[in-house]
Amino acid sequence: MKRFSKEENSWIFYDWANSAYSIIISTAVFPLFYKAAAKNAGVSPSDSTAYLGYTVAIATFILAMLSPILGTIADYQGYKKKFFTFFFALGIIFTASLAFIPSDNWLLLLIFYTVAAIGSAGSNVFYDAFLTDVTTEERMNKVSSRGFGFGYIGSTIPFIISIAIIVLSQNGLIPLSTTFASKIAFMITAVWWGLFSIPLIKNVHQRYFIEREQKPVANSFRRLGKTLREISQYRALFLFLLAYFFYIDGVGTIITMSTAYGTDLGITATNLLIILFVTQVVAGPFAILYGRLAERFTGKKMLYVGICVYIIVCIYAYFLETTLDFWILAMLVASSQGGIQALSRAYFAKLIPKKNSNEFFGFYNIFGKFASILGPLLVGVTAQVTGDSSSGVFSLVILFIIGLTILAFVPEPKAGELDKKAII
Repeated sequence: MKRFSKEENSWIFYDWANSAYSIIISTAVFPLFYKAAAKNAGVSPSDSTAYLGYTVAIATFILAMLSPILGTIADYQGYKKKFFTFFFALGIIFTASLAFIPSDNWLLLLIFYTVAAIGSAGSNVFYDAFLTDVTTEERMNKVSSRGFGFGYIGSTIPFIISIAIIVLSQNGLIPLSTTFASKIAFMITAVWWGLFSIPLIKNVHQRYFIEREQKPVANSFRRLGKTLREISQYRALFLFLLAYFFYIDGVGTIITMSTAYGTDLGITATNLLIILFVTQVVAGPFAILYGRLAERFTGKKMLYVGICVYIIVCIYAYFLETTLDFWILAMLVASSQGGIQALSRAYFAKLIPKKNSNEFFGFYNIFGKFASILGPLLVGVTAQVTGDSSSGVFSLVILFIIGLTILAFVPEPKAGELDKKAII
């Protein structure tokens, strides 16, 4: 078995770095911190969950609008890492800044969270596009899955440290308030994210690119327009993006809203944090397993498996009553969330022309981000109308079914299919 190269390992370590943001800010500590701030301000549980959903929708809409444009420009030689670094720095700065916002100002918390989310997701657009630069098409499933697997495993370290500080403060074992302990967790996230991003910044370089030319912005818009006109001509790529639009919607929404949903069910903050920790531990090996199984059964068949698991998750969520039920739900999610994301990334990377990887991953991102607008809005509106968060999660099942149906019509990817017709 071929060992992972220095470039592959450096790329993989960014998942290790950025996943600290995903678990601590997106999923665990920040949602609980925000929910407590909103509750103290007199905001009802269903309304605060809805506002969080609307905030996620706003952040994803902004990034979705920017991604194809920035991605097209970033395909020029030397631009990819510059754009990556800008969004990476934006995310770290505003993540750290969350620690300095008054804990009773829930609206300002949401505003800073929005900017941090744009930084995190924006850096991931260019990080994903670097996959074509660091490895071969034959190894993409393995490398992409290892990235997600290491991300889940690595994120448990700052998560354990953060949760230990919070739990010790809650029990009066250290002279810190729970609020201050949560703010320390925000700082830990920023430091971890920055430290382990160094290998990518140092060792990963843009191998495939478009030569620089005069009027790069104007020519980038020209190329973007050509791509928009021609993308529907590539059946496999177009159908995959359409399927991805629907099924990744549910995946992202469940990840983002899970803690707020658990709070509404009456699960204690301590139990939620423990469940989320175990979820990360379980998700790591399963993400790597998905990559290995994809080599045997194909990535498409393993995507079928992941989507079916999420359909079961949505149905089961509607009937949740106890903490044990939430544990079972979390383990089902852990078994597939990393795998479905990793194989989707690798599946898409095999279809696109390498020198236009940023541009096409911009479209990949816009399909994913527009889907992430629909999902949180669907959960938010349903929760407010019914007064029941479980109904909001259940409503996501239709999106997985639509995605699964469309994916069935997607032809198996032919490595480098678009390289022969690369848009220049």
